[in-house]
This record gives sequence, C-alpha cells and structure tokens, in this order.
Amino acid sequence: MLLGRSIRKWWQALPPDKQELLKDNVKRHKWRILFGICSLSCLIAVYFWTHLDKNPITGRTRLLMFSKRQFLQLAEFEYQSVLESYKDKILPANDPMYKTTQFIFSQLVEKNKDIPGVSETKWSINVVEDPEINAFVMPNGQVFVLTGLFKAVADTDQLACILGHEMAHCLLGHGAEHASIIQLLDFVSLVFLTLIWAVFPRDGLAALGQWIQNKLIEYMFDRPYSRKLEIEADEVGLRLAAKACIDVRASSVYWQQLELMKIVSGTFQIPEWFSTHPSNDHRVEHLEKLIPEAIKLREECSCPSLPSVDPRLIFKLSMQEILKLSRKKEEAICSDSEAKHLSQCFEPSPVMIERIPIVVPVQTLQSTQSTHK
Repeated sequence: MLLGRSIRKWWQALPPDKQELLKDNVKRHKWRILFGICSLSCLIAVYFWTHLDKNPITGRTRLLMFSKRQFLQLAEFEYQSVLESYKDKILPANDPMYKTTQFIFSQLVEKNKDIPGVSETKWSINVVEDPEINAFVMPNGQVFVLTGLFKAVADTDQLACILGHEMAHCLLGHGAEHASIIQLLDFVSLVFLTLIWAVFPRDGLAALGQWIQNKLIEYMFDRPYSRKLEIEADEVGLRLAAKACIDVRASSVYWQQLELMKIVSGTFQIPEWFSTHPSNDHRVEHLEKLIPEAIKLREECSCPSLPSVDPRLIFKLSMQEILKLSRKKEEAICSDSEAKHLSQCFEPSPVMIERIPIVVPVQTLQSTQSTHK
C-alpha cells in the first residue's frame, strides 16, 4: 500500500513533459519490460512448481510451502497458546468423557495403522469443559474435544465419526496445505494491492479497491478451498471410522441433528457460499453417497454385522415427532394468547432445545448391537 501510494504521489508530482518522456521510454522498451515480467513470472512459477507435493493418502497434488519440521514447530507454538487458553478447563484422565474419547480414538488408531502417518504421530487426548460444540486435532497429534460435543451427539458412533473426520485433517496435512494456499493468495494480493494504490487517483478509491480485492479473494478462493478440504476430510474420516468397525450410518445423522437444532431454535442459516464449511445439507447428501462404500469396507475388515436398526430411520421418525410436537406447542400458545398478541401467531417463536431426543433409547441400540456381536 505504501509502495503503490508513493509511486502514485511521485507520478502526480512530475511535470507533464517528464511524464510524456517516461511514457515514450516505456513504449520504446516495451519488449524488454515484457521479457523481464515474463522471466520473473517463470521464476515464481518454478518456485511454486517445486513445492508441489502428492498426498500419500489420497494421491491428490497440493501446494506445500512448509516442510513437515517447520510446520510442526509452528503447530507447537499454537498448541501452547490453545493449552494456555484451556488450562483451567481440561478434564482429568479419570473423567468418563475422557475415557470414552480415549477408547474411541484408540480404536481409530489401532485399526488404521496401515494409513501413512497414523503410527508416526504421537496422539494425545484433551477433553475441555466448554459448552461449544467442537472438536479438533492439531498437526502435532493433540486431540481437543469440547464437552458441548457430548450433548450434541446421540451415541458413540456419531462421536467416532467426528473424531475420524478431525483425525483425517491431521493425517492429510490440511493445516500446512491451507497455510500454503493463504501464503500464495497473500503474494498475489500484494502484487495487485501495489497496482491498486499506484493506479487509483485518490486514497478513498484505492481503499475501496483494496476492500473489493480482499473480499473477492476470500469468497472466490479461500473459503471454497476450505470447503474442499472439509469434504476430503469427510471422505477419509469415514474410511477411518469404517475400518474401526464404527456404524458409519451415524455420520450423516449427526449433521441432520445439527440442522434440525438450527431450525427448531430459530438460528440464522448462513449460506454455504459465505462459510468455510459445507452446509449441513450438503454434508448429509455427500455422506449418504459415501456410506455404501464405507459399509463395504467395514465388511472387508471382518467387522461385526451392523445393527438391524438403522440410525437414519430412527432420526427420521424422531424428526417427524419433534416437528409435530413443535407445531402443537405453537398452536397452543397462539390459542391462549390475548387478542393484541394474535399477530405473533403468524411468526413461530424459537423453541430452545439442548439436544435432539432419540425415539429409541441409546441403551436399546447398544443392547441390539451386543446381540448382533
């Protein structure tokens, strides 16, 4: 910005005759200038080409501008920062939620040792007392699960699918890949930013141009790329869960539960285009296409037969029941309201729920699963 603004100010301060002289020089040496720009572009292209890497799990070619050692050093700094923010909230190893997480993650690691990076990574579990529905795995193998997630899942199968997804992010090196893409976008952004502040006649217009450029890069490149990485983690995570003998049918149910929570609680629905993550509906649709293949992989790993009760059917029945009860409650509220409040009946009031109830209790499902085993 300072460089571009300085060039503009310098140009505007030149007398008209000197401006014309410079223009003539540029026209006279335009091929030399073009050759210099092309040479520089080739050098930059060679630099990025030499930093392309093939993902050992998916075989997809990606840009990696950090070595594994460099990125692990950066991840260690971030880990210390996260640990500091959660230092008074981490649950002890004897806590039931910690034990559940440890057991599930151990199964994922044990059954997927043939996957590159699983055995080499030093995994460590951290369960944090926090109402947020979230879990993440850092590049150095530190697993963080927030207790709010336990209230959002219906059973351990859903929890295992989520942990498989987060584990996939780590194994696929998505952190280093996304950081590399951000660095590339920043480089391109700086080039255009210099031109914007040099060419635009006033600071106000240049600032507007800079804002437009940032938004275009964010919504046309950065966020779509993040969504692409999330979808890839869904695919690999589902395979990890299948090999660990998890009921992979529960993976799509979890995202349907989150979507229903948003609808019933009246939460604003952010369009997928504005988000770094795919929409819940998009994820459900994608996972449903992957589940048959995951079930086949599960059978190839000599896993016990799946329970006869499909969790997707259970959720469908539960959703119908919840929406029916919600409509009855709205009708009762409207009928008991005074005349001056009748206008509010046309706008459903949000119904706050902490968790989506399941028609068939979890204990029943567990006993059914035990019977099949």
